[in-house]
Amino acid sequence: MNSRRLLRSSATLFVATGLLITGCSTGSGASSPPSRTVSTAAQVTGSAQAVDRAALAPYYSQKLTWRECGVPGFECATMKAPLDYAKPTGGDINLAVARKKATGPGRRIGSLLVNPGGPGGSAIGYLQAYAALGYPAPVRARYDMVAVDPRGVARSEPVECLTGPEMDAHTQVDQTPDDAAEIAKLTAAYEKFSKGCERRSKKILPHVSTVEAARDMDVLREILGDEKLQYVGASYGTFLGATYAELFPDRTGRLVLDGAMDPSLAARDMNRDQTAGFETAFQSFAADCVKQKDCPLGTGTPAEAGTRLKALFTSLDTKPVPTKDKNRPLGEALATTGAIAAMYDEGAWPQLRDGIKAAQQGDGNGLLALADTYYERDGSGTYANLMYANTAVNCLDLPPAFTSPADVQSALPAFDKASPVFGEGLAWASLNCASWPVKPTGSGHRIEAKGAAPLVVVGTTRDPATPYKWAKSLADQLATGTLLTYDGDGHTAYGRGSDCIDTAINTYLLEGTPPKDGKQCS
Repeated sequence: MNSRRLLRSSATLFVATGLLITGCSTGSGASSPPSRTVSTAAQVTGSAQAVDRAALAPYYSQKLTWRECGVPGFECATMKAPLDYAKPTGGDINLAVARKKATGPGRRIGSLLVNPGGPGGSAIGYLQAYAALGYPAPVRARYDMVAVDPRGVARSEPVECLTGPEMDAHTQVDQTPDDAAEIAKLTAAYEKFSKGCERRSKKILPHVSTVEAARDMDVLREILGDEKLQYVGASYGTFLGATYAELFPDRTGRLVLDGAMDPSLAARDMNRDQTAGFETAFQSFAADCVKQKDCPLGTGTPAEAGTRLKALFTSLDTKPVPTKDKNRPLGEALATTGAIAAMYDEGAWPQLRDGIKAAQQGDGNGLLALADTYYERDGSGTYANLMYANTAVNCLDLPPAFTSPADVQSALPAFDKASPVFGEGLAWASLNCASWPVKPTGSGHRIEAKGAAPLVVVGTTRDPATPYKWAKSLADQLATGTLLTYDGDGHTAYGRGSDCIDTAINTYLLEGTPPKDGKQCS
């Protein structure tokens, strides 16, 4: 896996991915929602720096032109935000916005912003392919469903780093180096990636932090005419939502933080925890697999299944198997990424079993297809900018987990303990910010958001990407946090088949009543 931490909802990974999302046409001029008078309080203090609210007034009072954007029922527009909130008069960044109006019946509550995580996942893609169609009907009836692609992502001045062929090569670099030469090759790959981002996206790289994306959401809230932000964030989107609540607690309405991150963690601790989360998910997959007669990992214990999968990875490290793409044989790196992709949703377990069996027989296409889903690579060899934005945001939000190969080597025992199957590769993947060209602006810290309305934090007990203990920690940190637990597999919980979860969240979004703290669902 070639990213330090990739946190996005399973709906993004296995629903939105692969669908053709028509781009939005945009414009400026008259607006549908009325603009309200903007408060000119001297400053709003954030975790990065103080911002002069009066200088931001032109952004908060801007008007949007909504146009059809090629997907029936949706409207799109472009909003402007300052490239640098510390220098609001220093230039703009254009952000793509889409919405689907409330369908009724019932009184319209307002706008419901959604974000699928990543960082780097397209919120507009998620809205058009899933949220505005698949969220429970009572919610869609009473909310305008809205998304803004965060700065640097998809339609919002995307970060770009490598060409398609360069990214193909990057994803095949060995991430379990066996000697000094392989370590040098891996670090060179990270350096090439970083230099490519700097060369192609130098202007925007210092300005894609989560704090800045949260400030953008407040501008959008105002120009949509909403007194408070109503929001559903999945995975990394929970960190974005919690950051908003930290910056603007008095403007925070009903926030659902599903598949929660723990903002208090340093990068190394976060990556090690996520490594353990993938191991938990794998053990659940393996326990299911070994019960079946055709399990390609045998019929023994889950631990034995893990040993066999690791053995497959090792064999692919020395002898990749062919795929339909002669330039991309299935080696250890792509096979590991394919297996990790399937951990996000138990619905992908059959595909993973088939892919492992095929790889054992010399056919790498199944695991390669899973890896391509993870990387958002289409059949023409074009990559979405997910991985580029993911690295750019992560490397800006936190100091790097490791700054040298020696750091990684010293941490390998802890990562291997966290996951005998994935630990080594995920430890080396955590080196990718060491050569980043922009210094980090954030740091791990507790978020309390004192003064915010009740906030609902959702955790899944066997979540691979956002371990359950993160949800417990965030709910404890937030002054008004309520923990809602889903006892199950996969990444995130809302809209994934639990009537108990959906009813609790629907009630909160529609009536403002959060579930009882500690409520458990299965």
